[in-house]
Amino acid sequence: MTAVLQGVRVLEVAEHTFVPAASALLSDWGAEVIKIEHVERGDAMRGLMSTGVGIVPTDVHVLLEHSNRGKQSLGLDLTSADGLEVLHKLVASSDVFITNKLPSVRNKLTIGVDEIRAHNPRIIYVRGTGQGERGPDADKGSYDSLAFWARSGVAVGAKRPEYDLMPVPPAPGFGDSIGAMTIAGGIMGALYHRERTGEATIVDVSLLGVGLWAMGQAVALSLALGVPWTAPGADRPSTNPLTRNYTTKDGRVLAFTCLQAARYWPNLCEVVGRADLVQDPRFGDHASLMANSGAAIAEMDEVFASATLDEWRDRLAPFTGQWAVVQDTLEAASDPQTVANGYLQECHTADGKPFHLVAAPVQYDEAPSVPKRAPEFNEHGDIILADLGLDPEAILDLKIRGVVA
Repeated sequence: MTAVLQGVRVLEVAEHTFVPAASALLSDWGAEVIKIEHVERGDAMRGLMSTGVGIVPTDVHVLLEHSNRGKQSLGLDLTSADGLEVLHKLVASSDVFITNKLPSVRNKLTIGVDEIRAHNPRIIYVRGTGQGERGPDADKGSYDSLAFWARSGVAVGAKRPEYDLMPVPPAPGFGDSIGAMTIAGGIMGALYHRERTGEATIVDVSLLGVGLWAMGQAVALSLALGVPWTAPGADRPSTNPLTRNYTTKDGRVLAFTCLQAARYWPNLCEVVGRADLVQDPRFGDHASLMANSGAAIAEMDEVFASATLDEWRDRLAPFTGQWAVVQDTLEAASDPQTVANGYLQECHTADGKPFHLVAAPVQYDEAPSVPKRAPEFNEHGDIILADLGLDPEAILDLKIRGVVA
């Protein structure tokens, strides 16, 4: 893959997933990313197990790896004058400064736009927030399960009306990872703008804003119709028999989204062994098929329930319409298309243990990016400080005084 961001240095003061995953993508695309971590505990993500989230393997912290691949780590006390001096030296040689600290914390640490740009007027300043930089909740923290999922309408949109249960996000860091791609795209645009005009911009992305964008068409419909968006219930079945799910003999689910039902209906009937339905007057043209969708669905329910998923994979291979098997994450990881396109990549921990990460979804020159592992806490501290011109005695003094890890 072409390292399109080679020569770009990113300085990160952030924790958890939303913002760190954005700079992880930039690292995948060739940027140098220096991650500033709390001088004692590091990124809070390193201690995720202590929060009661017991899903992290003990040998490989894959959640940390996802959002910190390919970075350098420096443990630094930003509450000290000497720590800020080190940060300012790094700012001077960086292209992007990225943070998810709240406005009040930025003010306390003196790492706001003006303070950072005093040491590098050309630096692109990036803020990732929960609810946006303005408004009554601008200084309140959040997570993707709240701002992206609950507050933006995503959760209600995913809720089935026939059930009481409010759905939770389908995966850890779900909104964070989507938001990270948004931040990364914003940074790419800012770098391009600076290249053309010499002007450094401020980039703002919030989890709430990303959630609203993801729900954008539903929000527009809601405002136009004057009613909140909710998922169609069982009492509102689709009038198109080829935009629905069907269950196989072994309990698997086939998803169809053929918007031009009349176009694909004859082909489907042929491949599933029901050519007689092509001549059935109830389904003879688009209007008839829509008017008799209930009967068509009943026919297909029976058809698909008669064979297993493996059998349907073979029989549906020549079908020209759009369909997919509803898969779990392990199946998605081994999907032939995932493998062929390099969407999953093997990495190794510092001690050589292999694990896999999803590759950045943007590829350059027809090749996937190969992520590197996340750093150990303060793994690159001495190297980073030496590159700033500090000699071993000065580095040791900073360590003794707790300025660096």
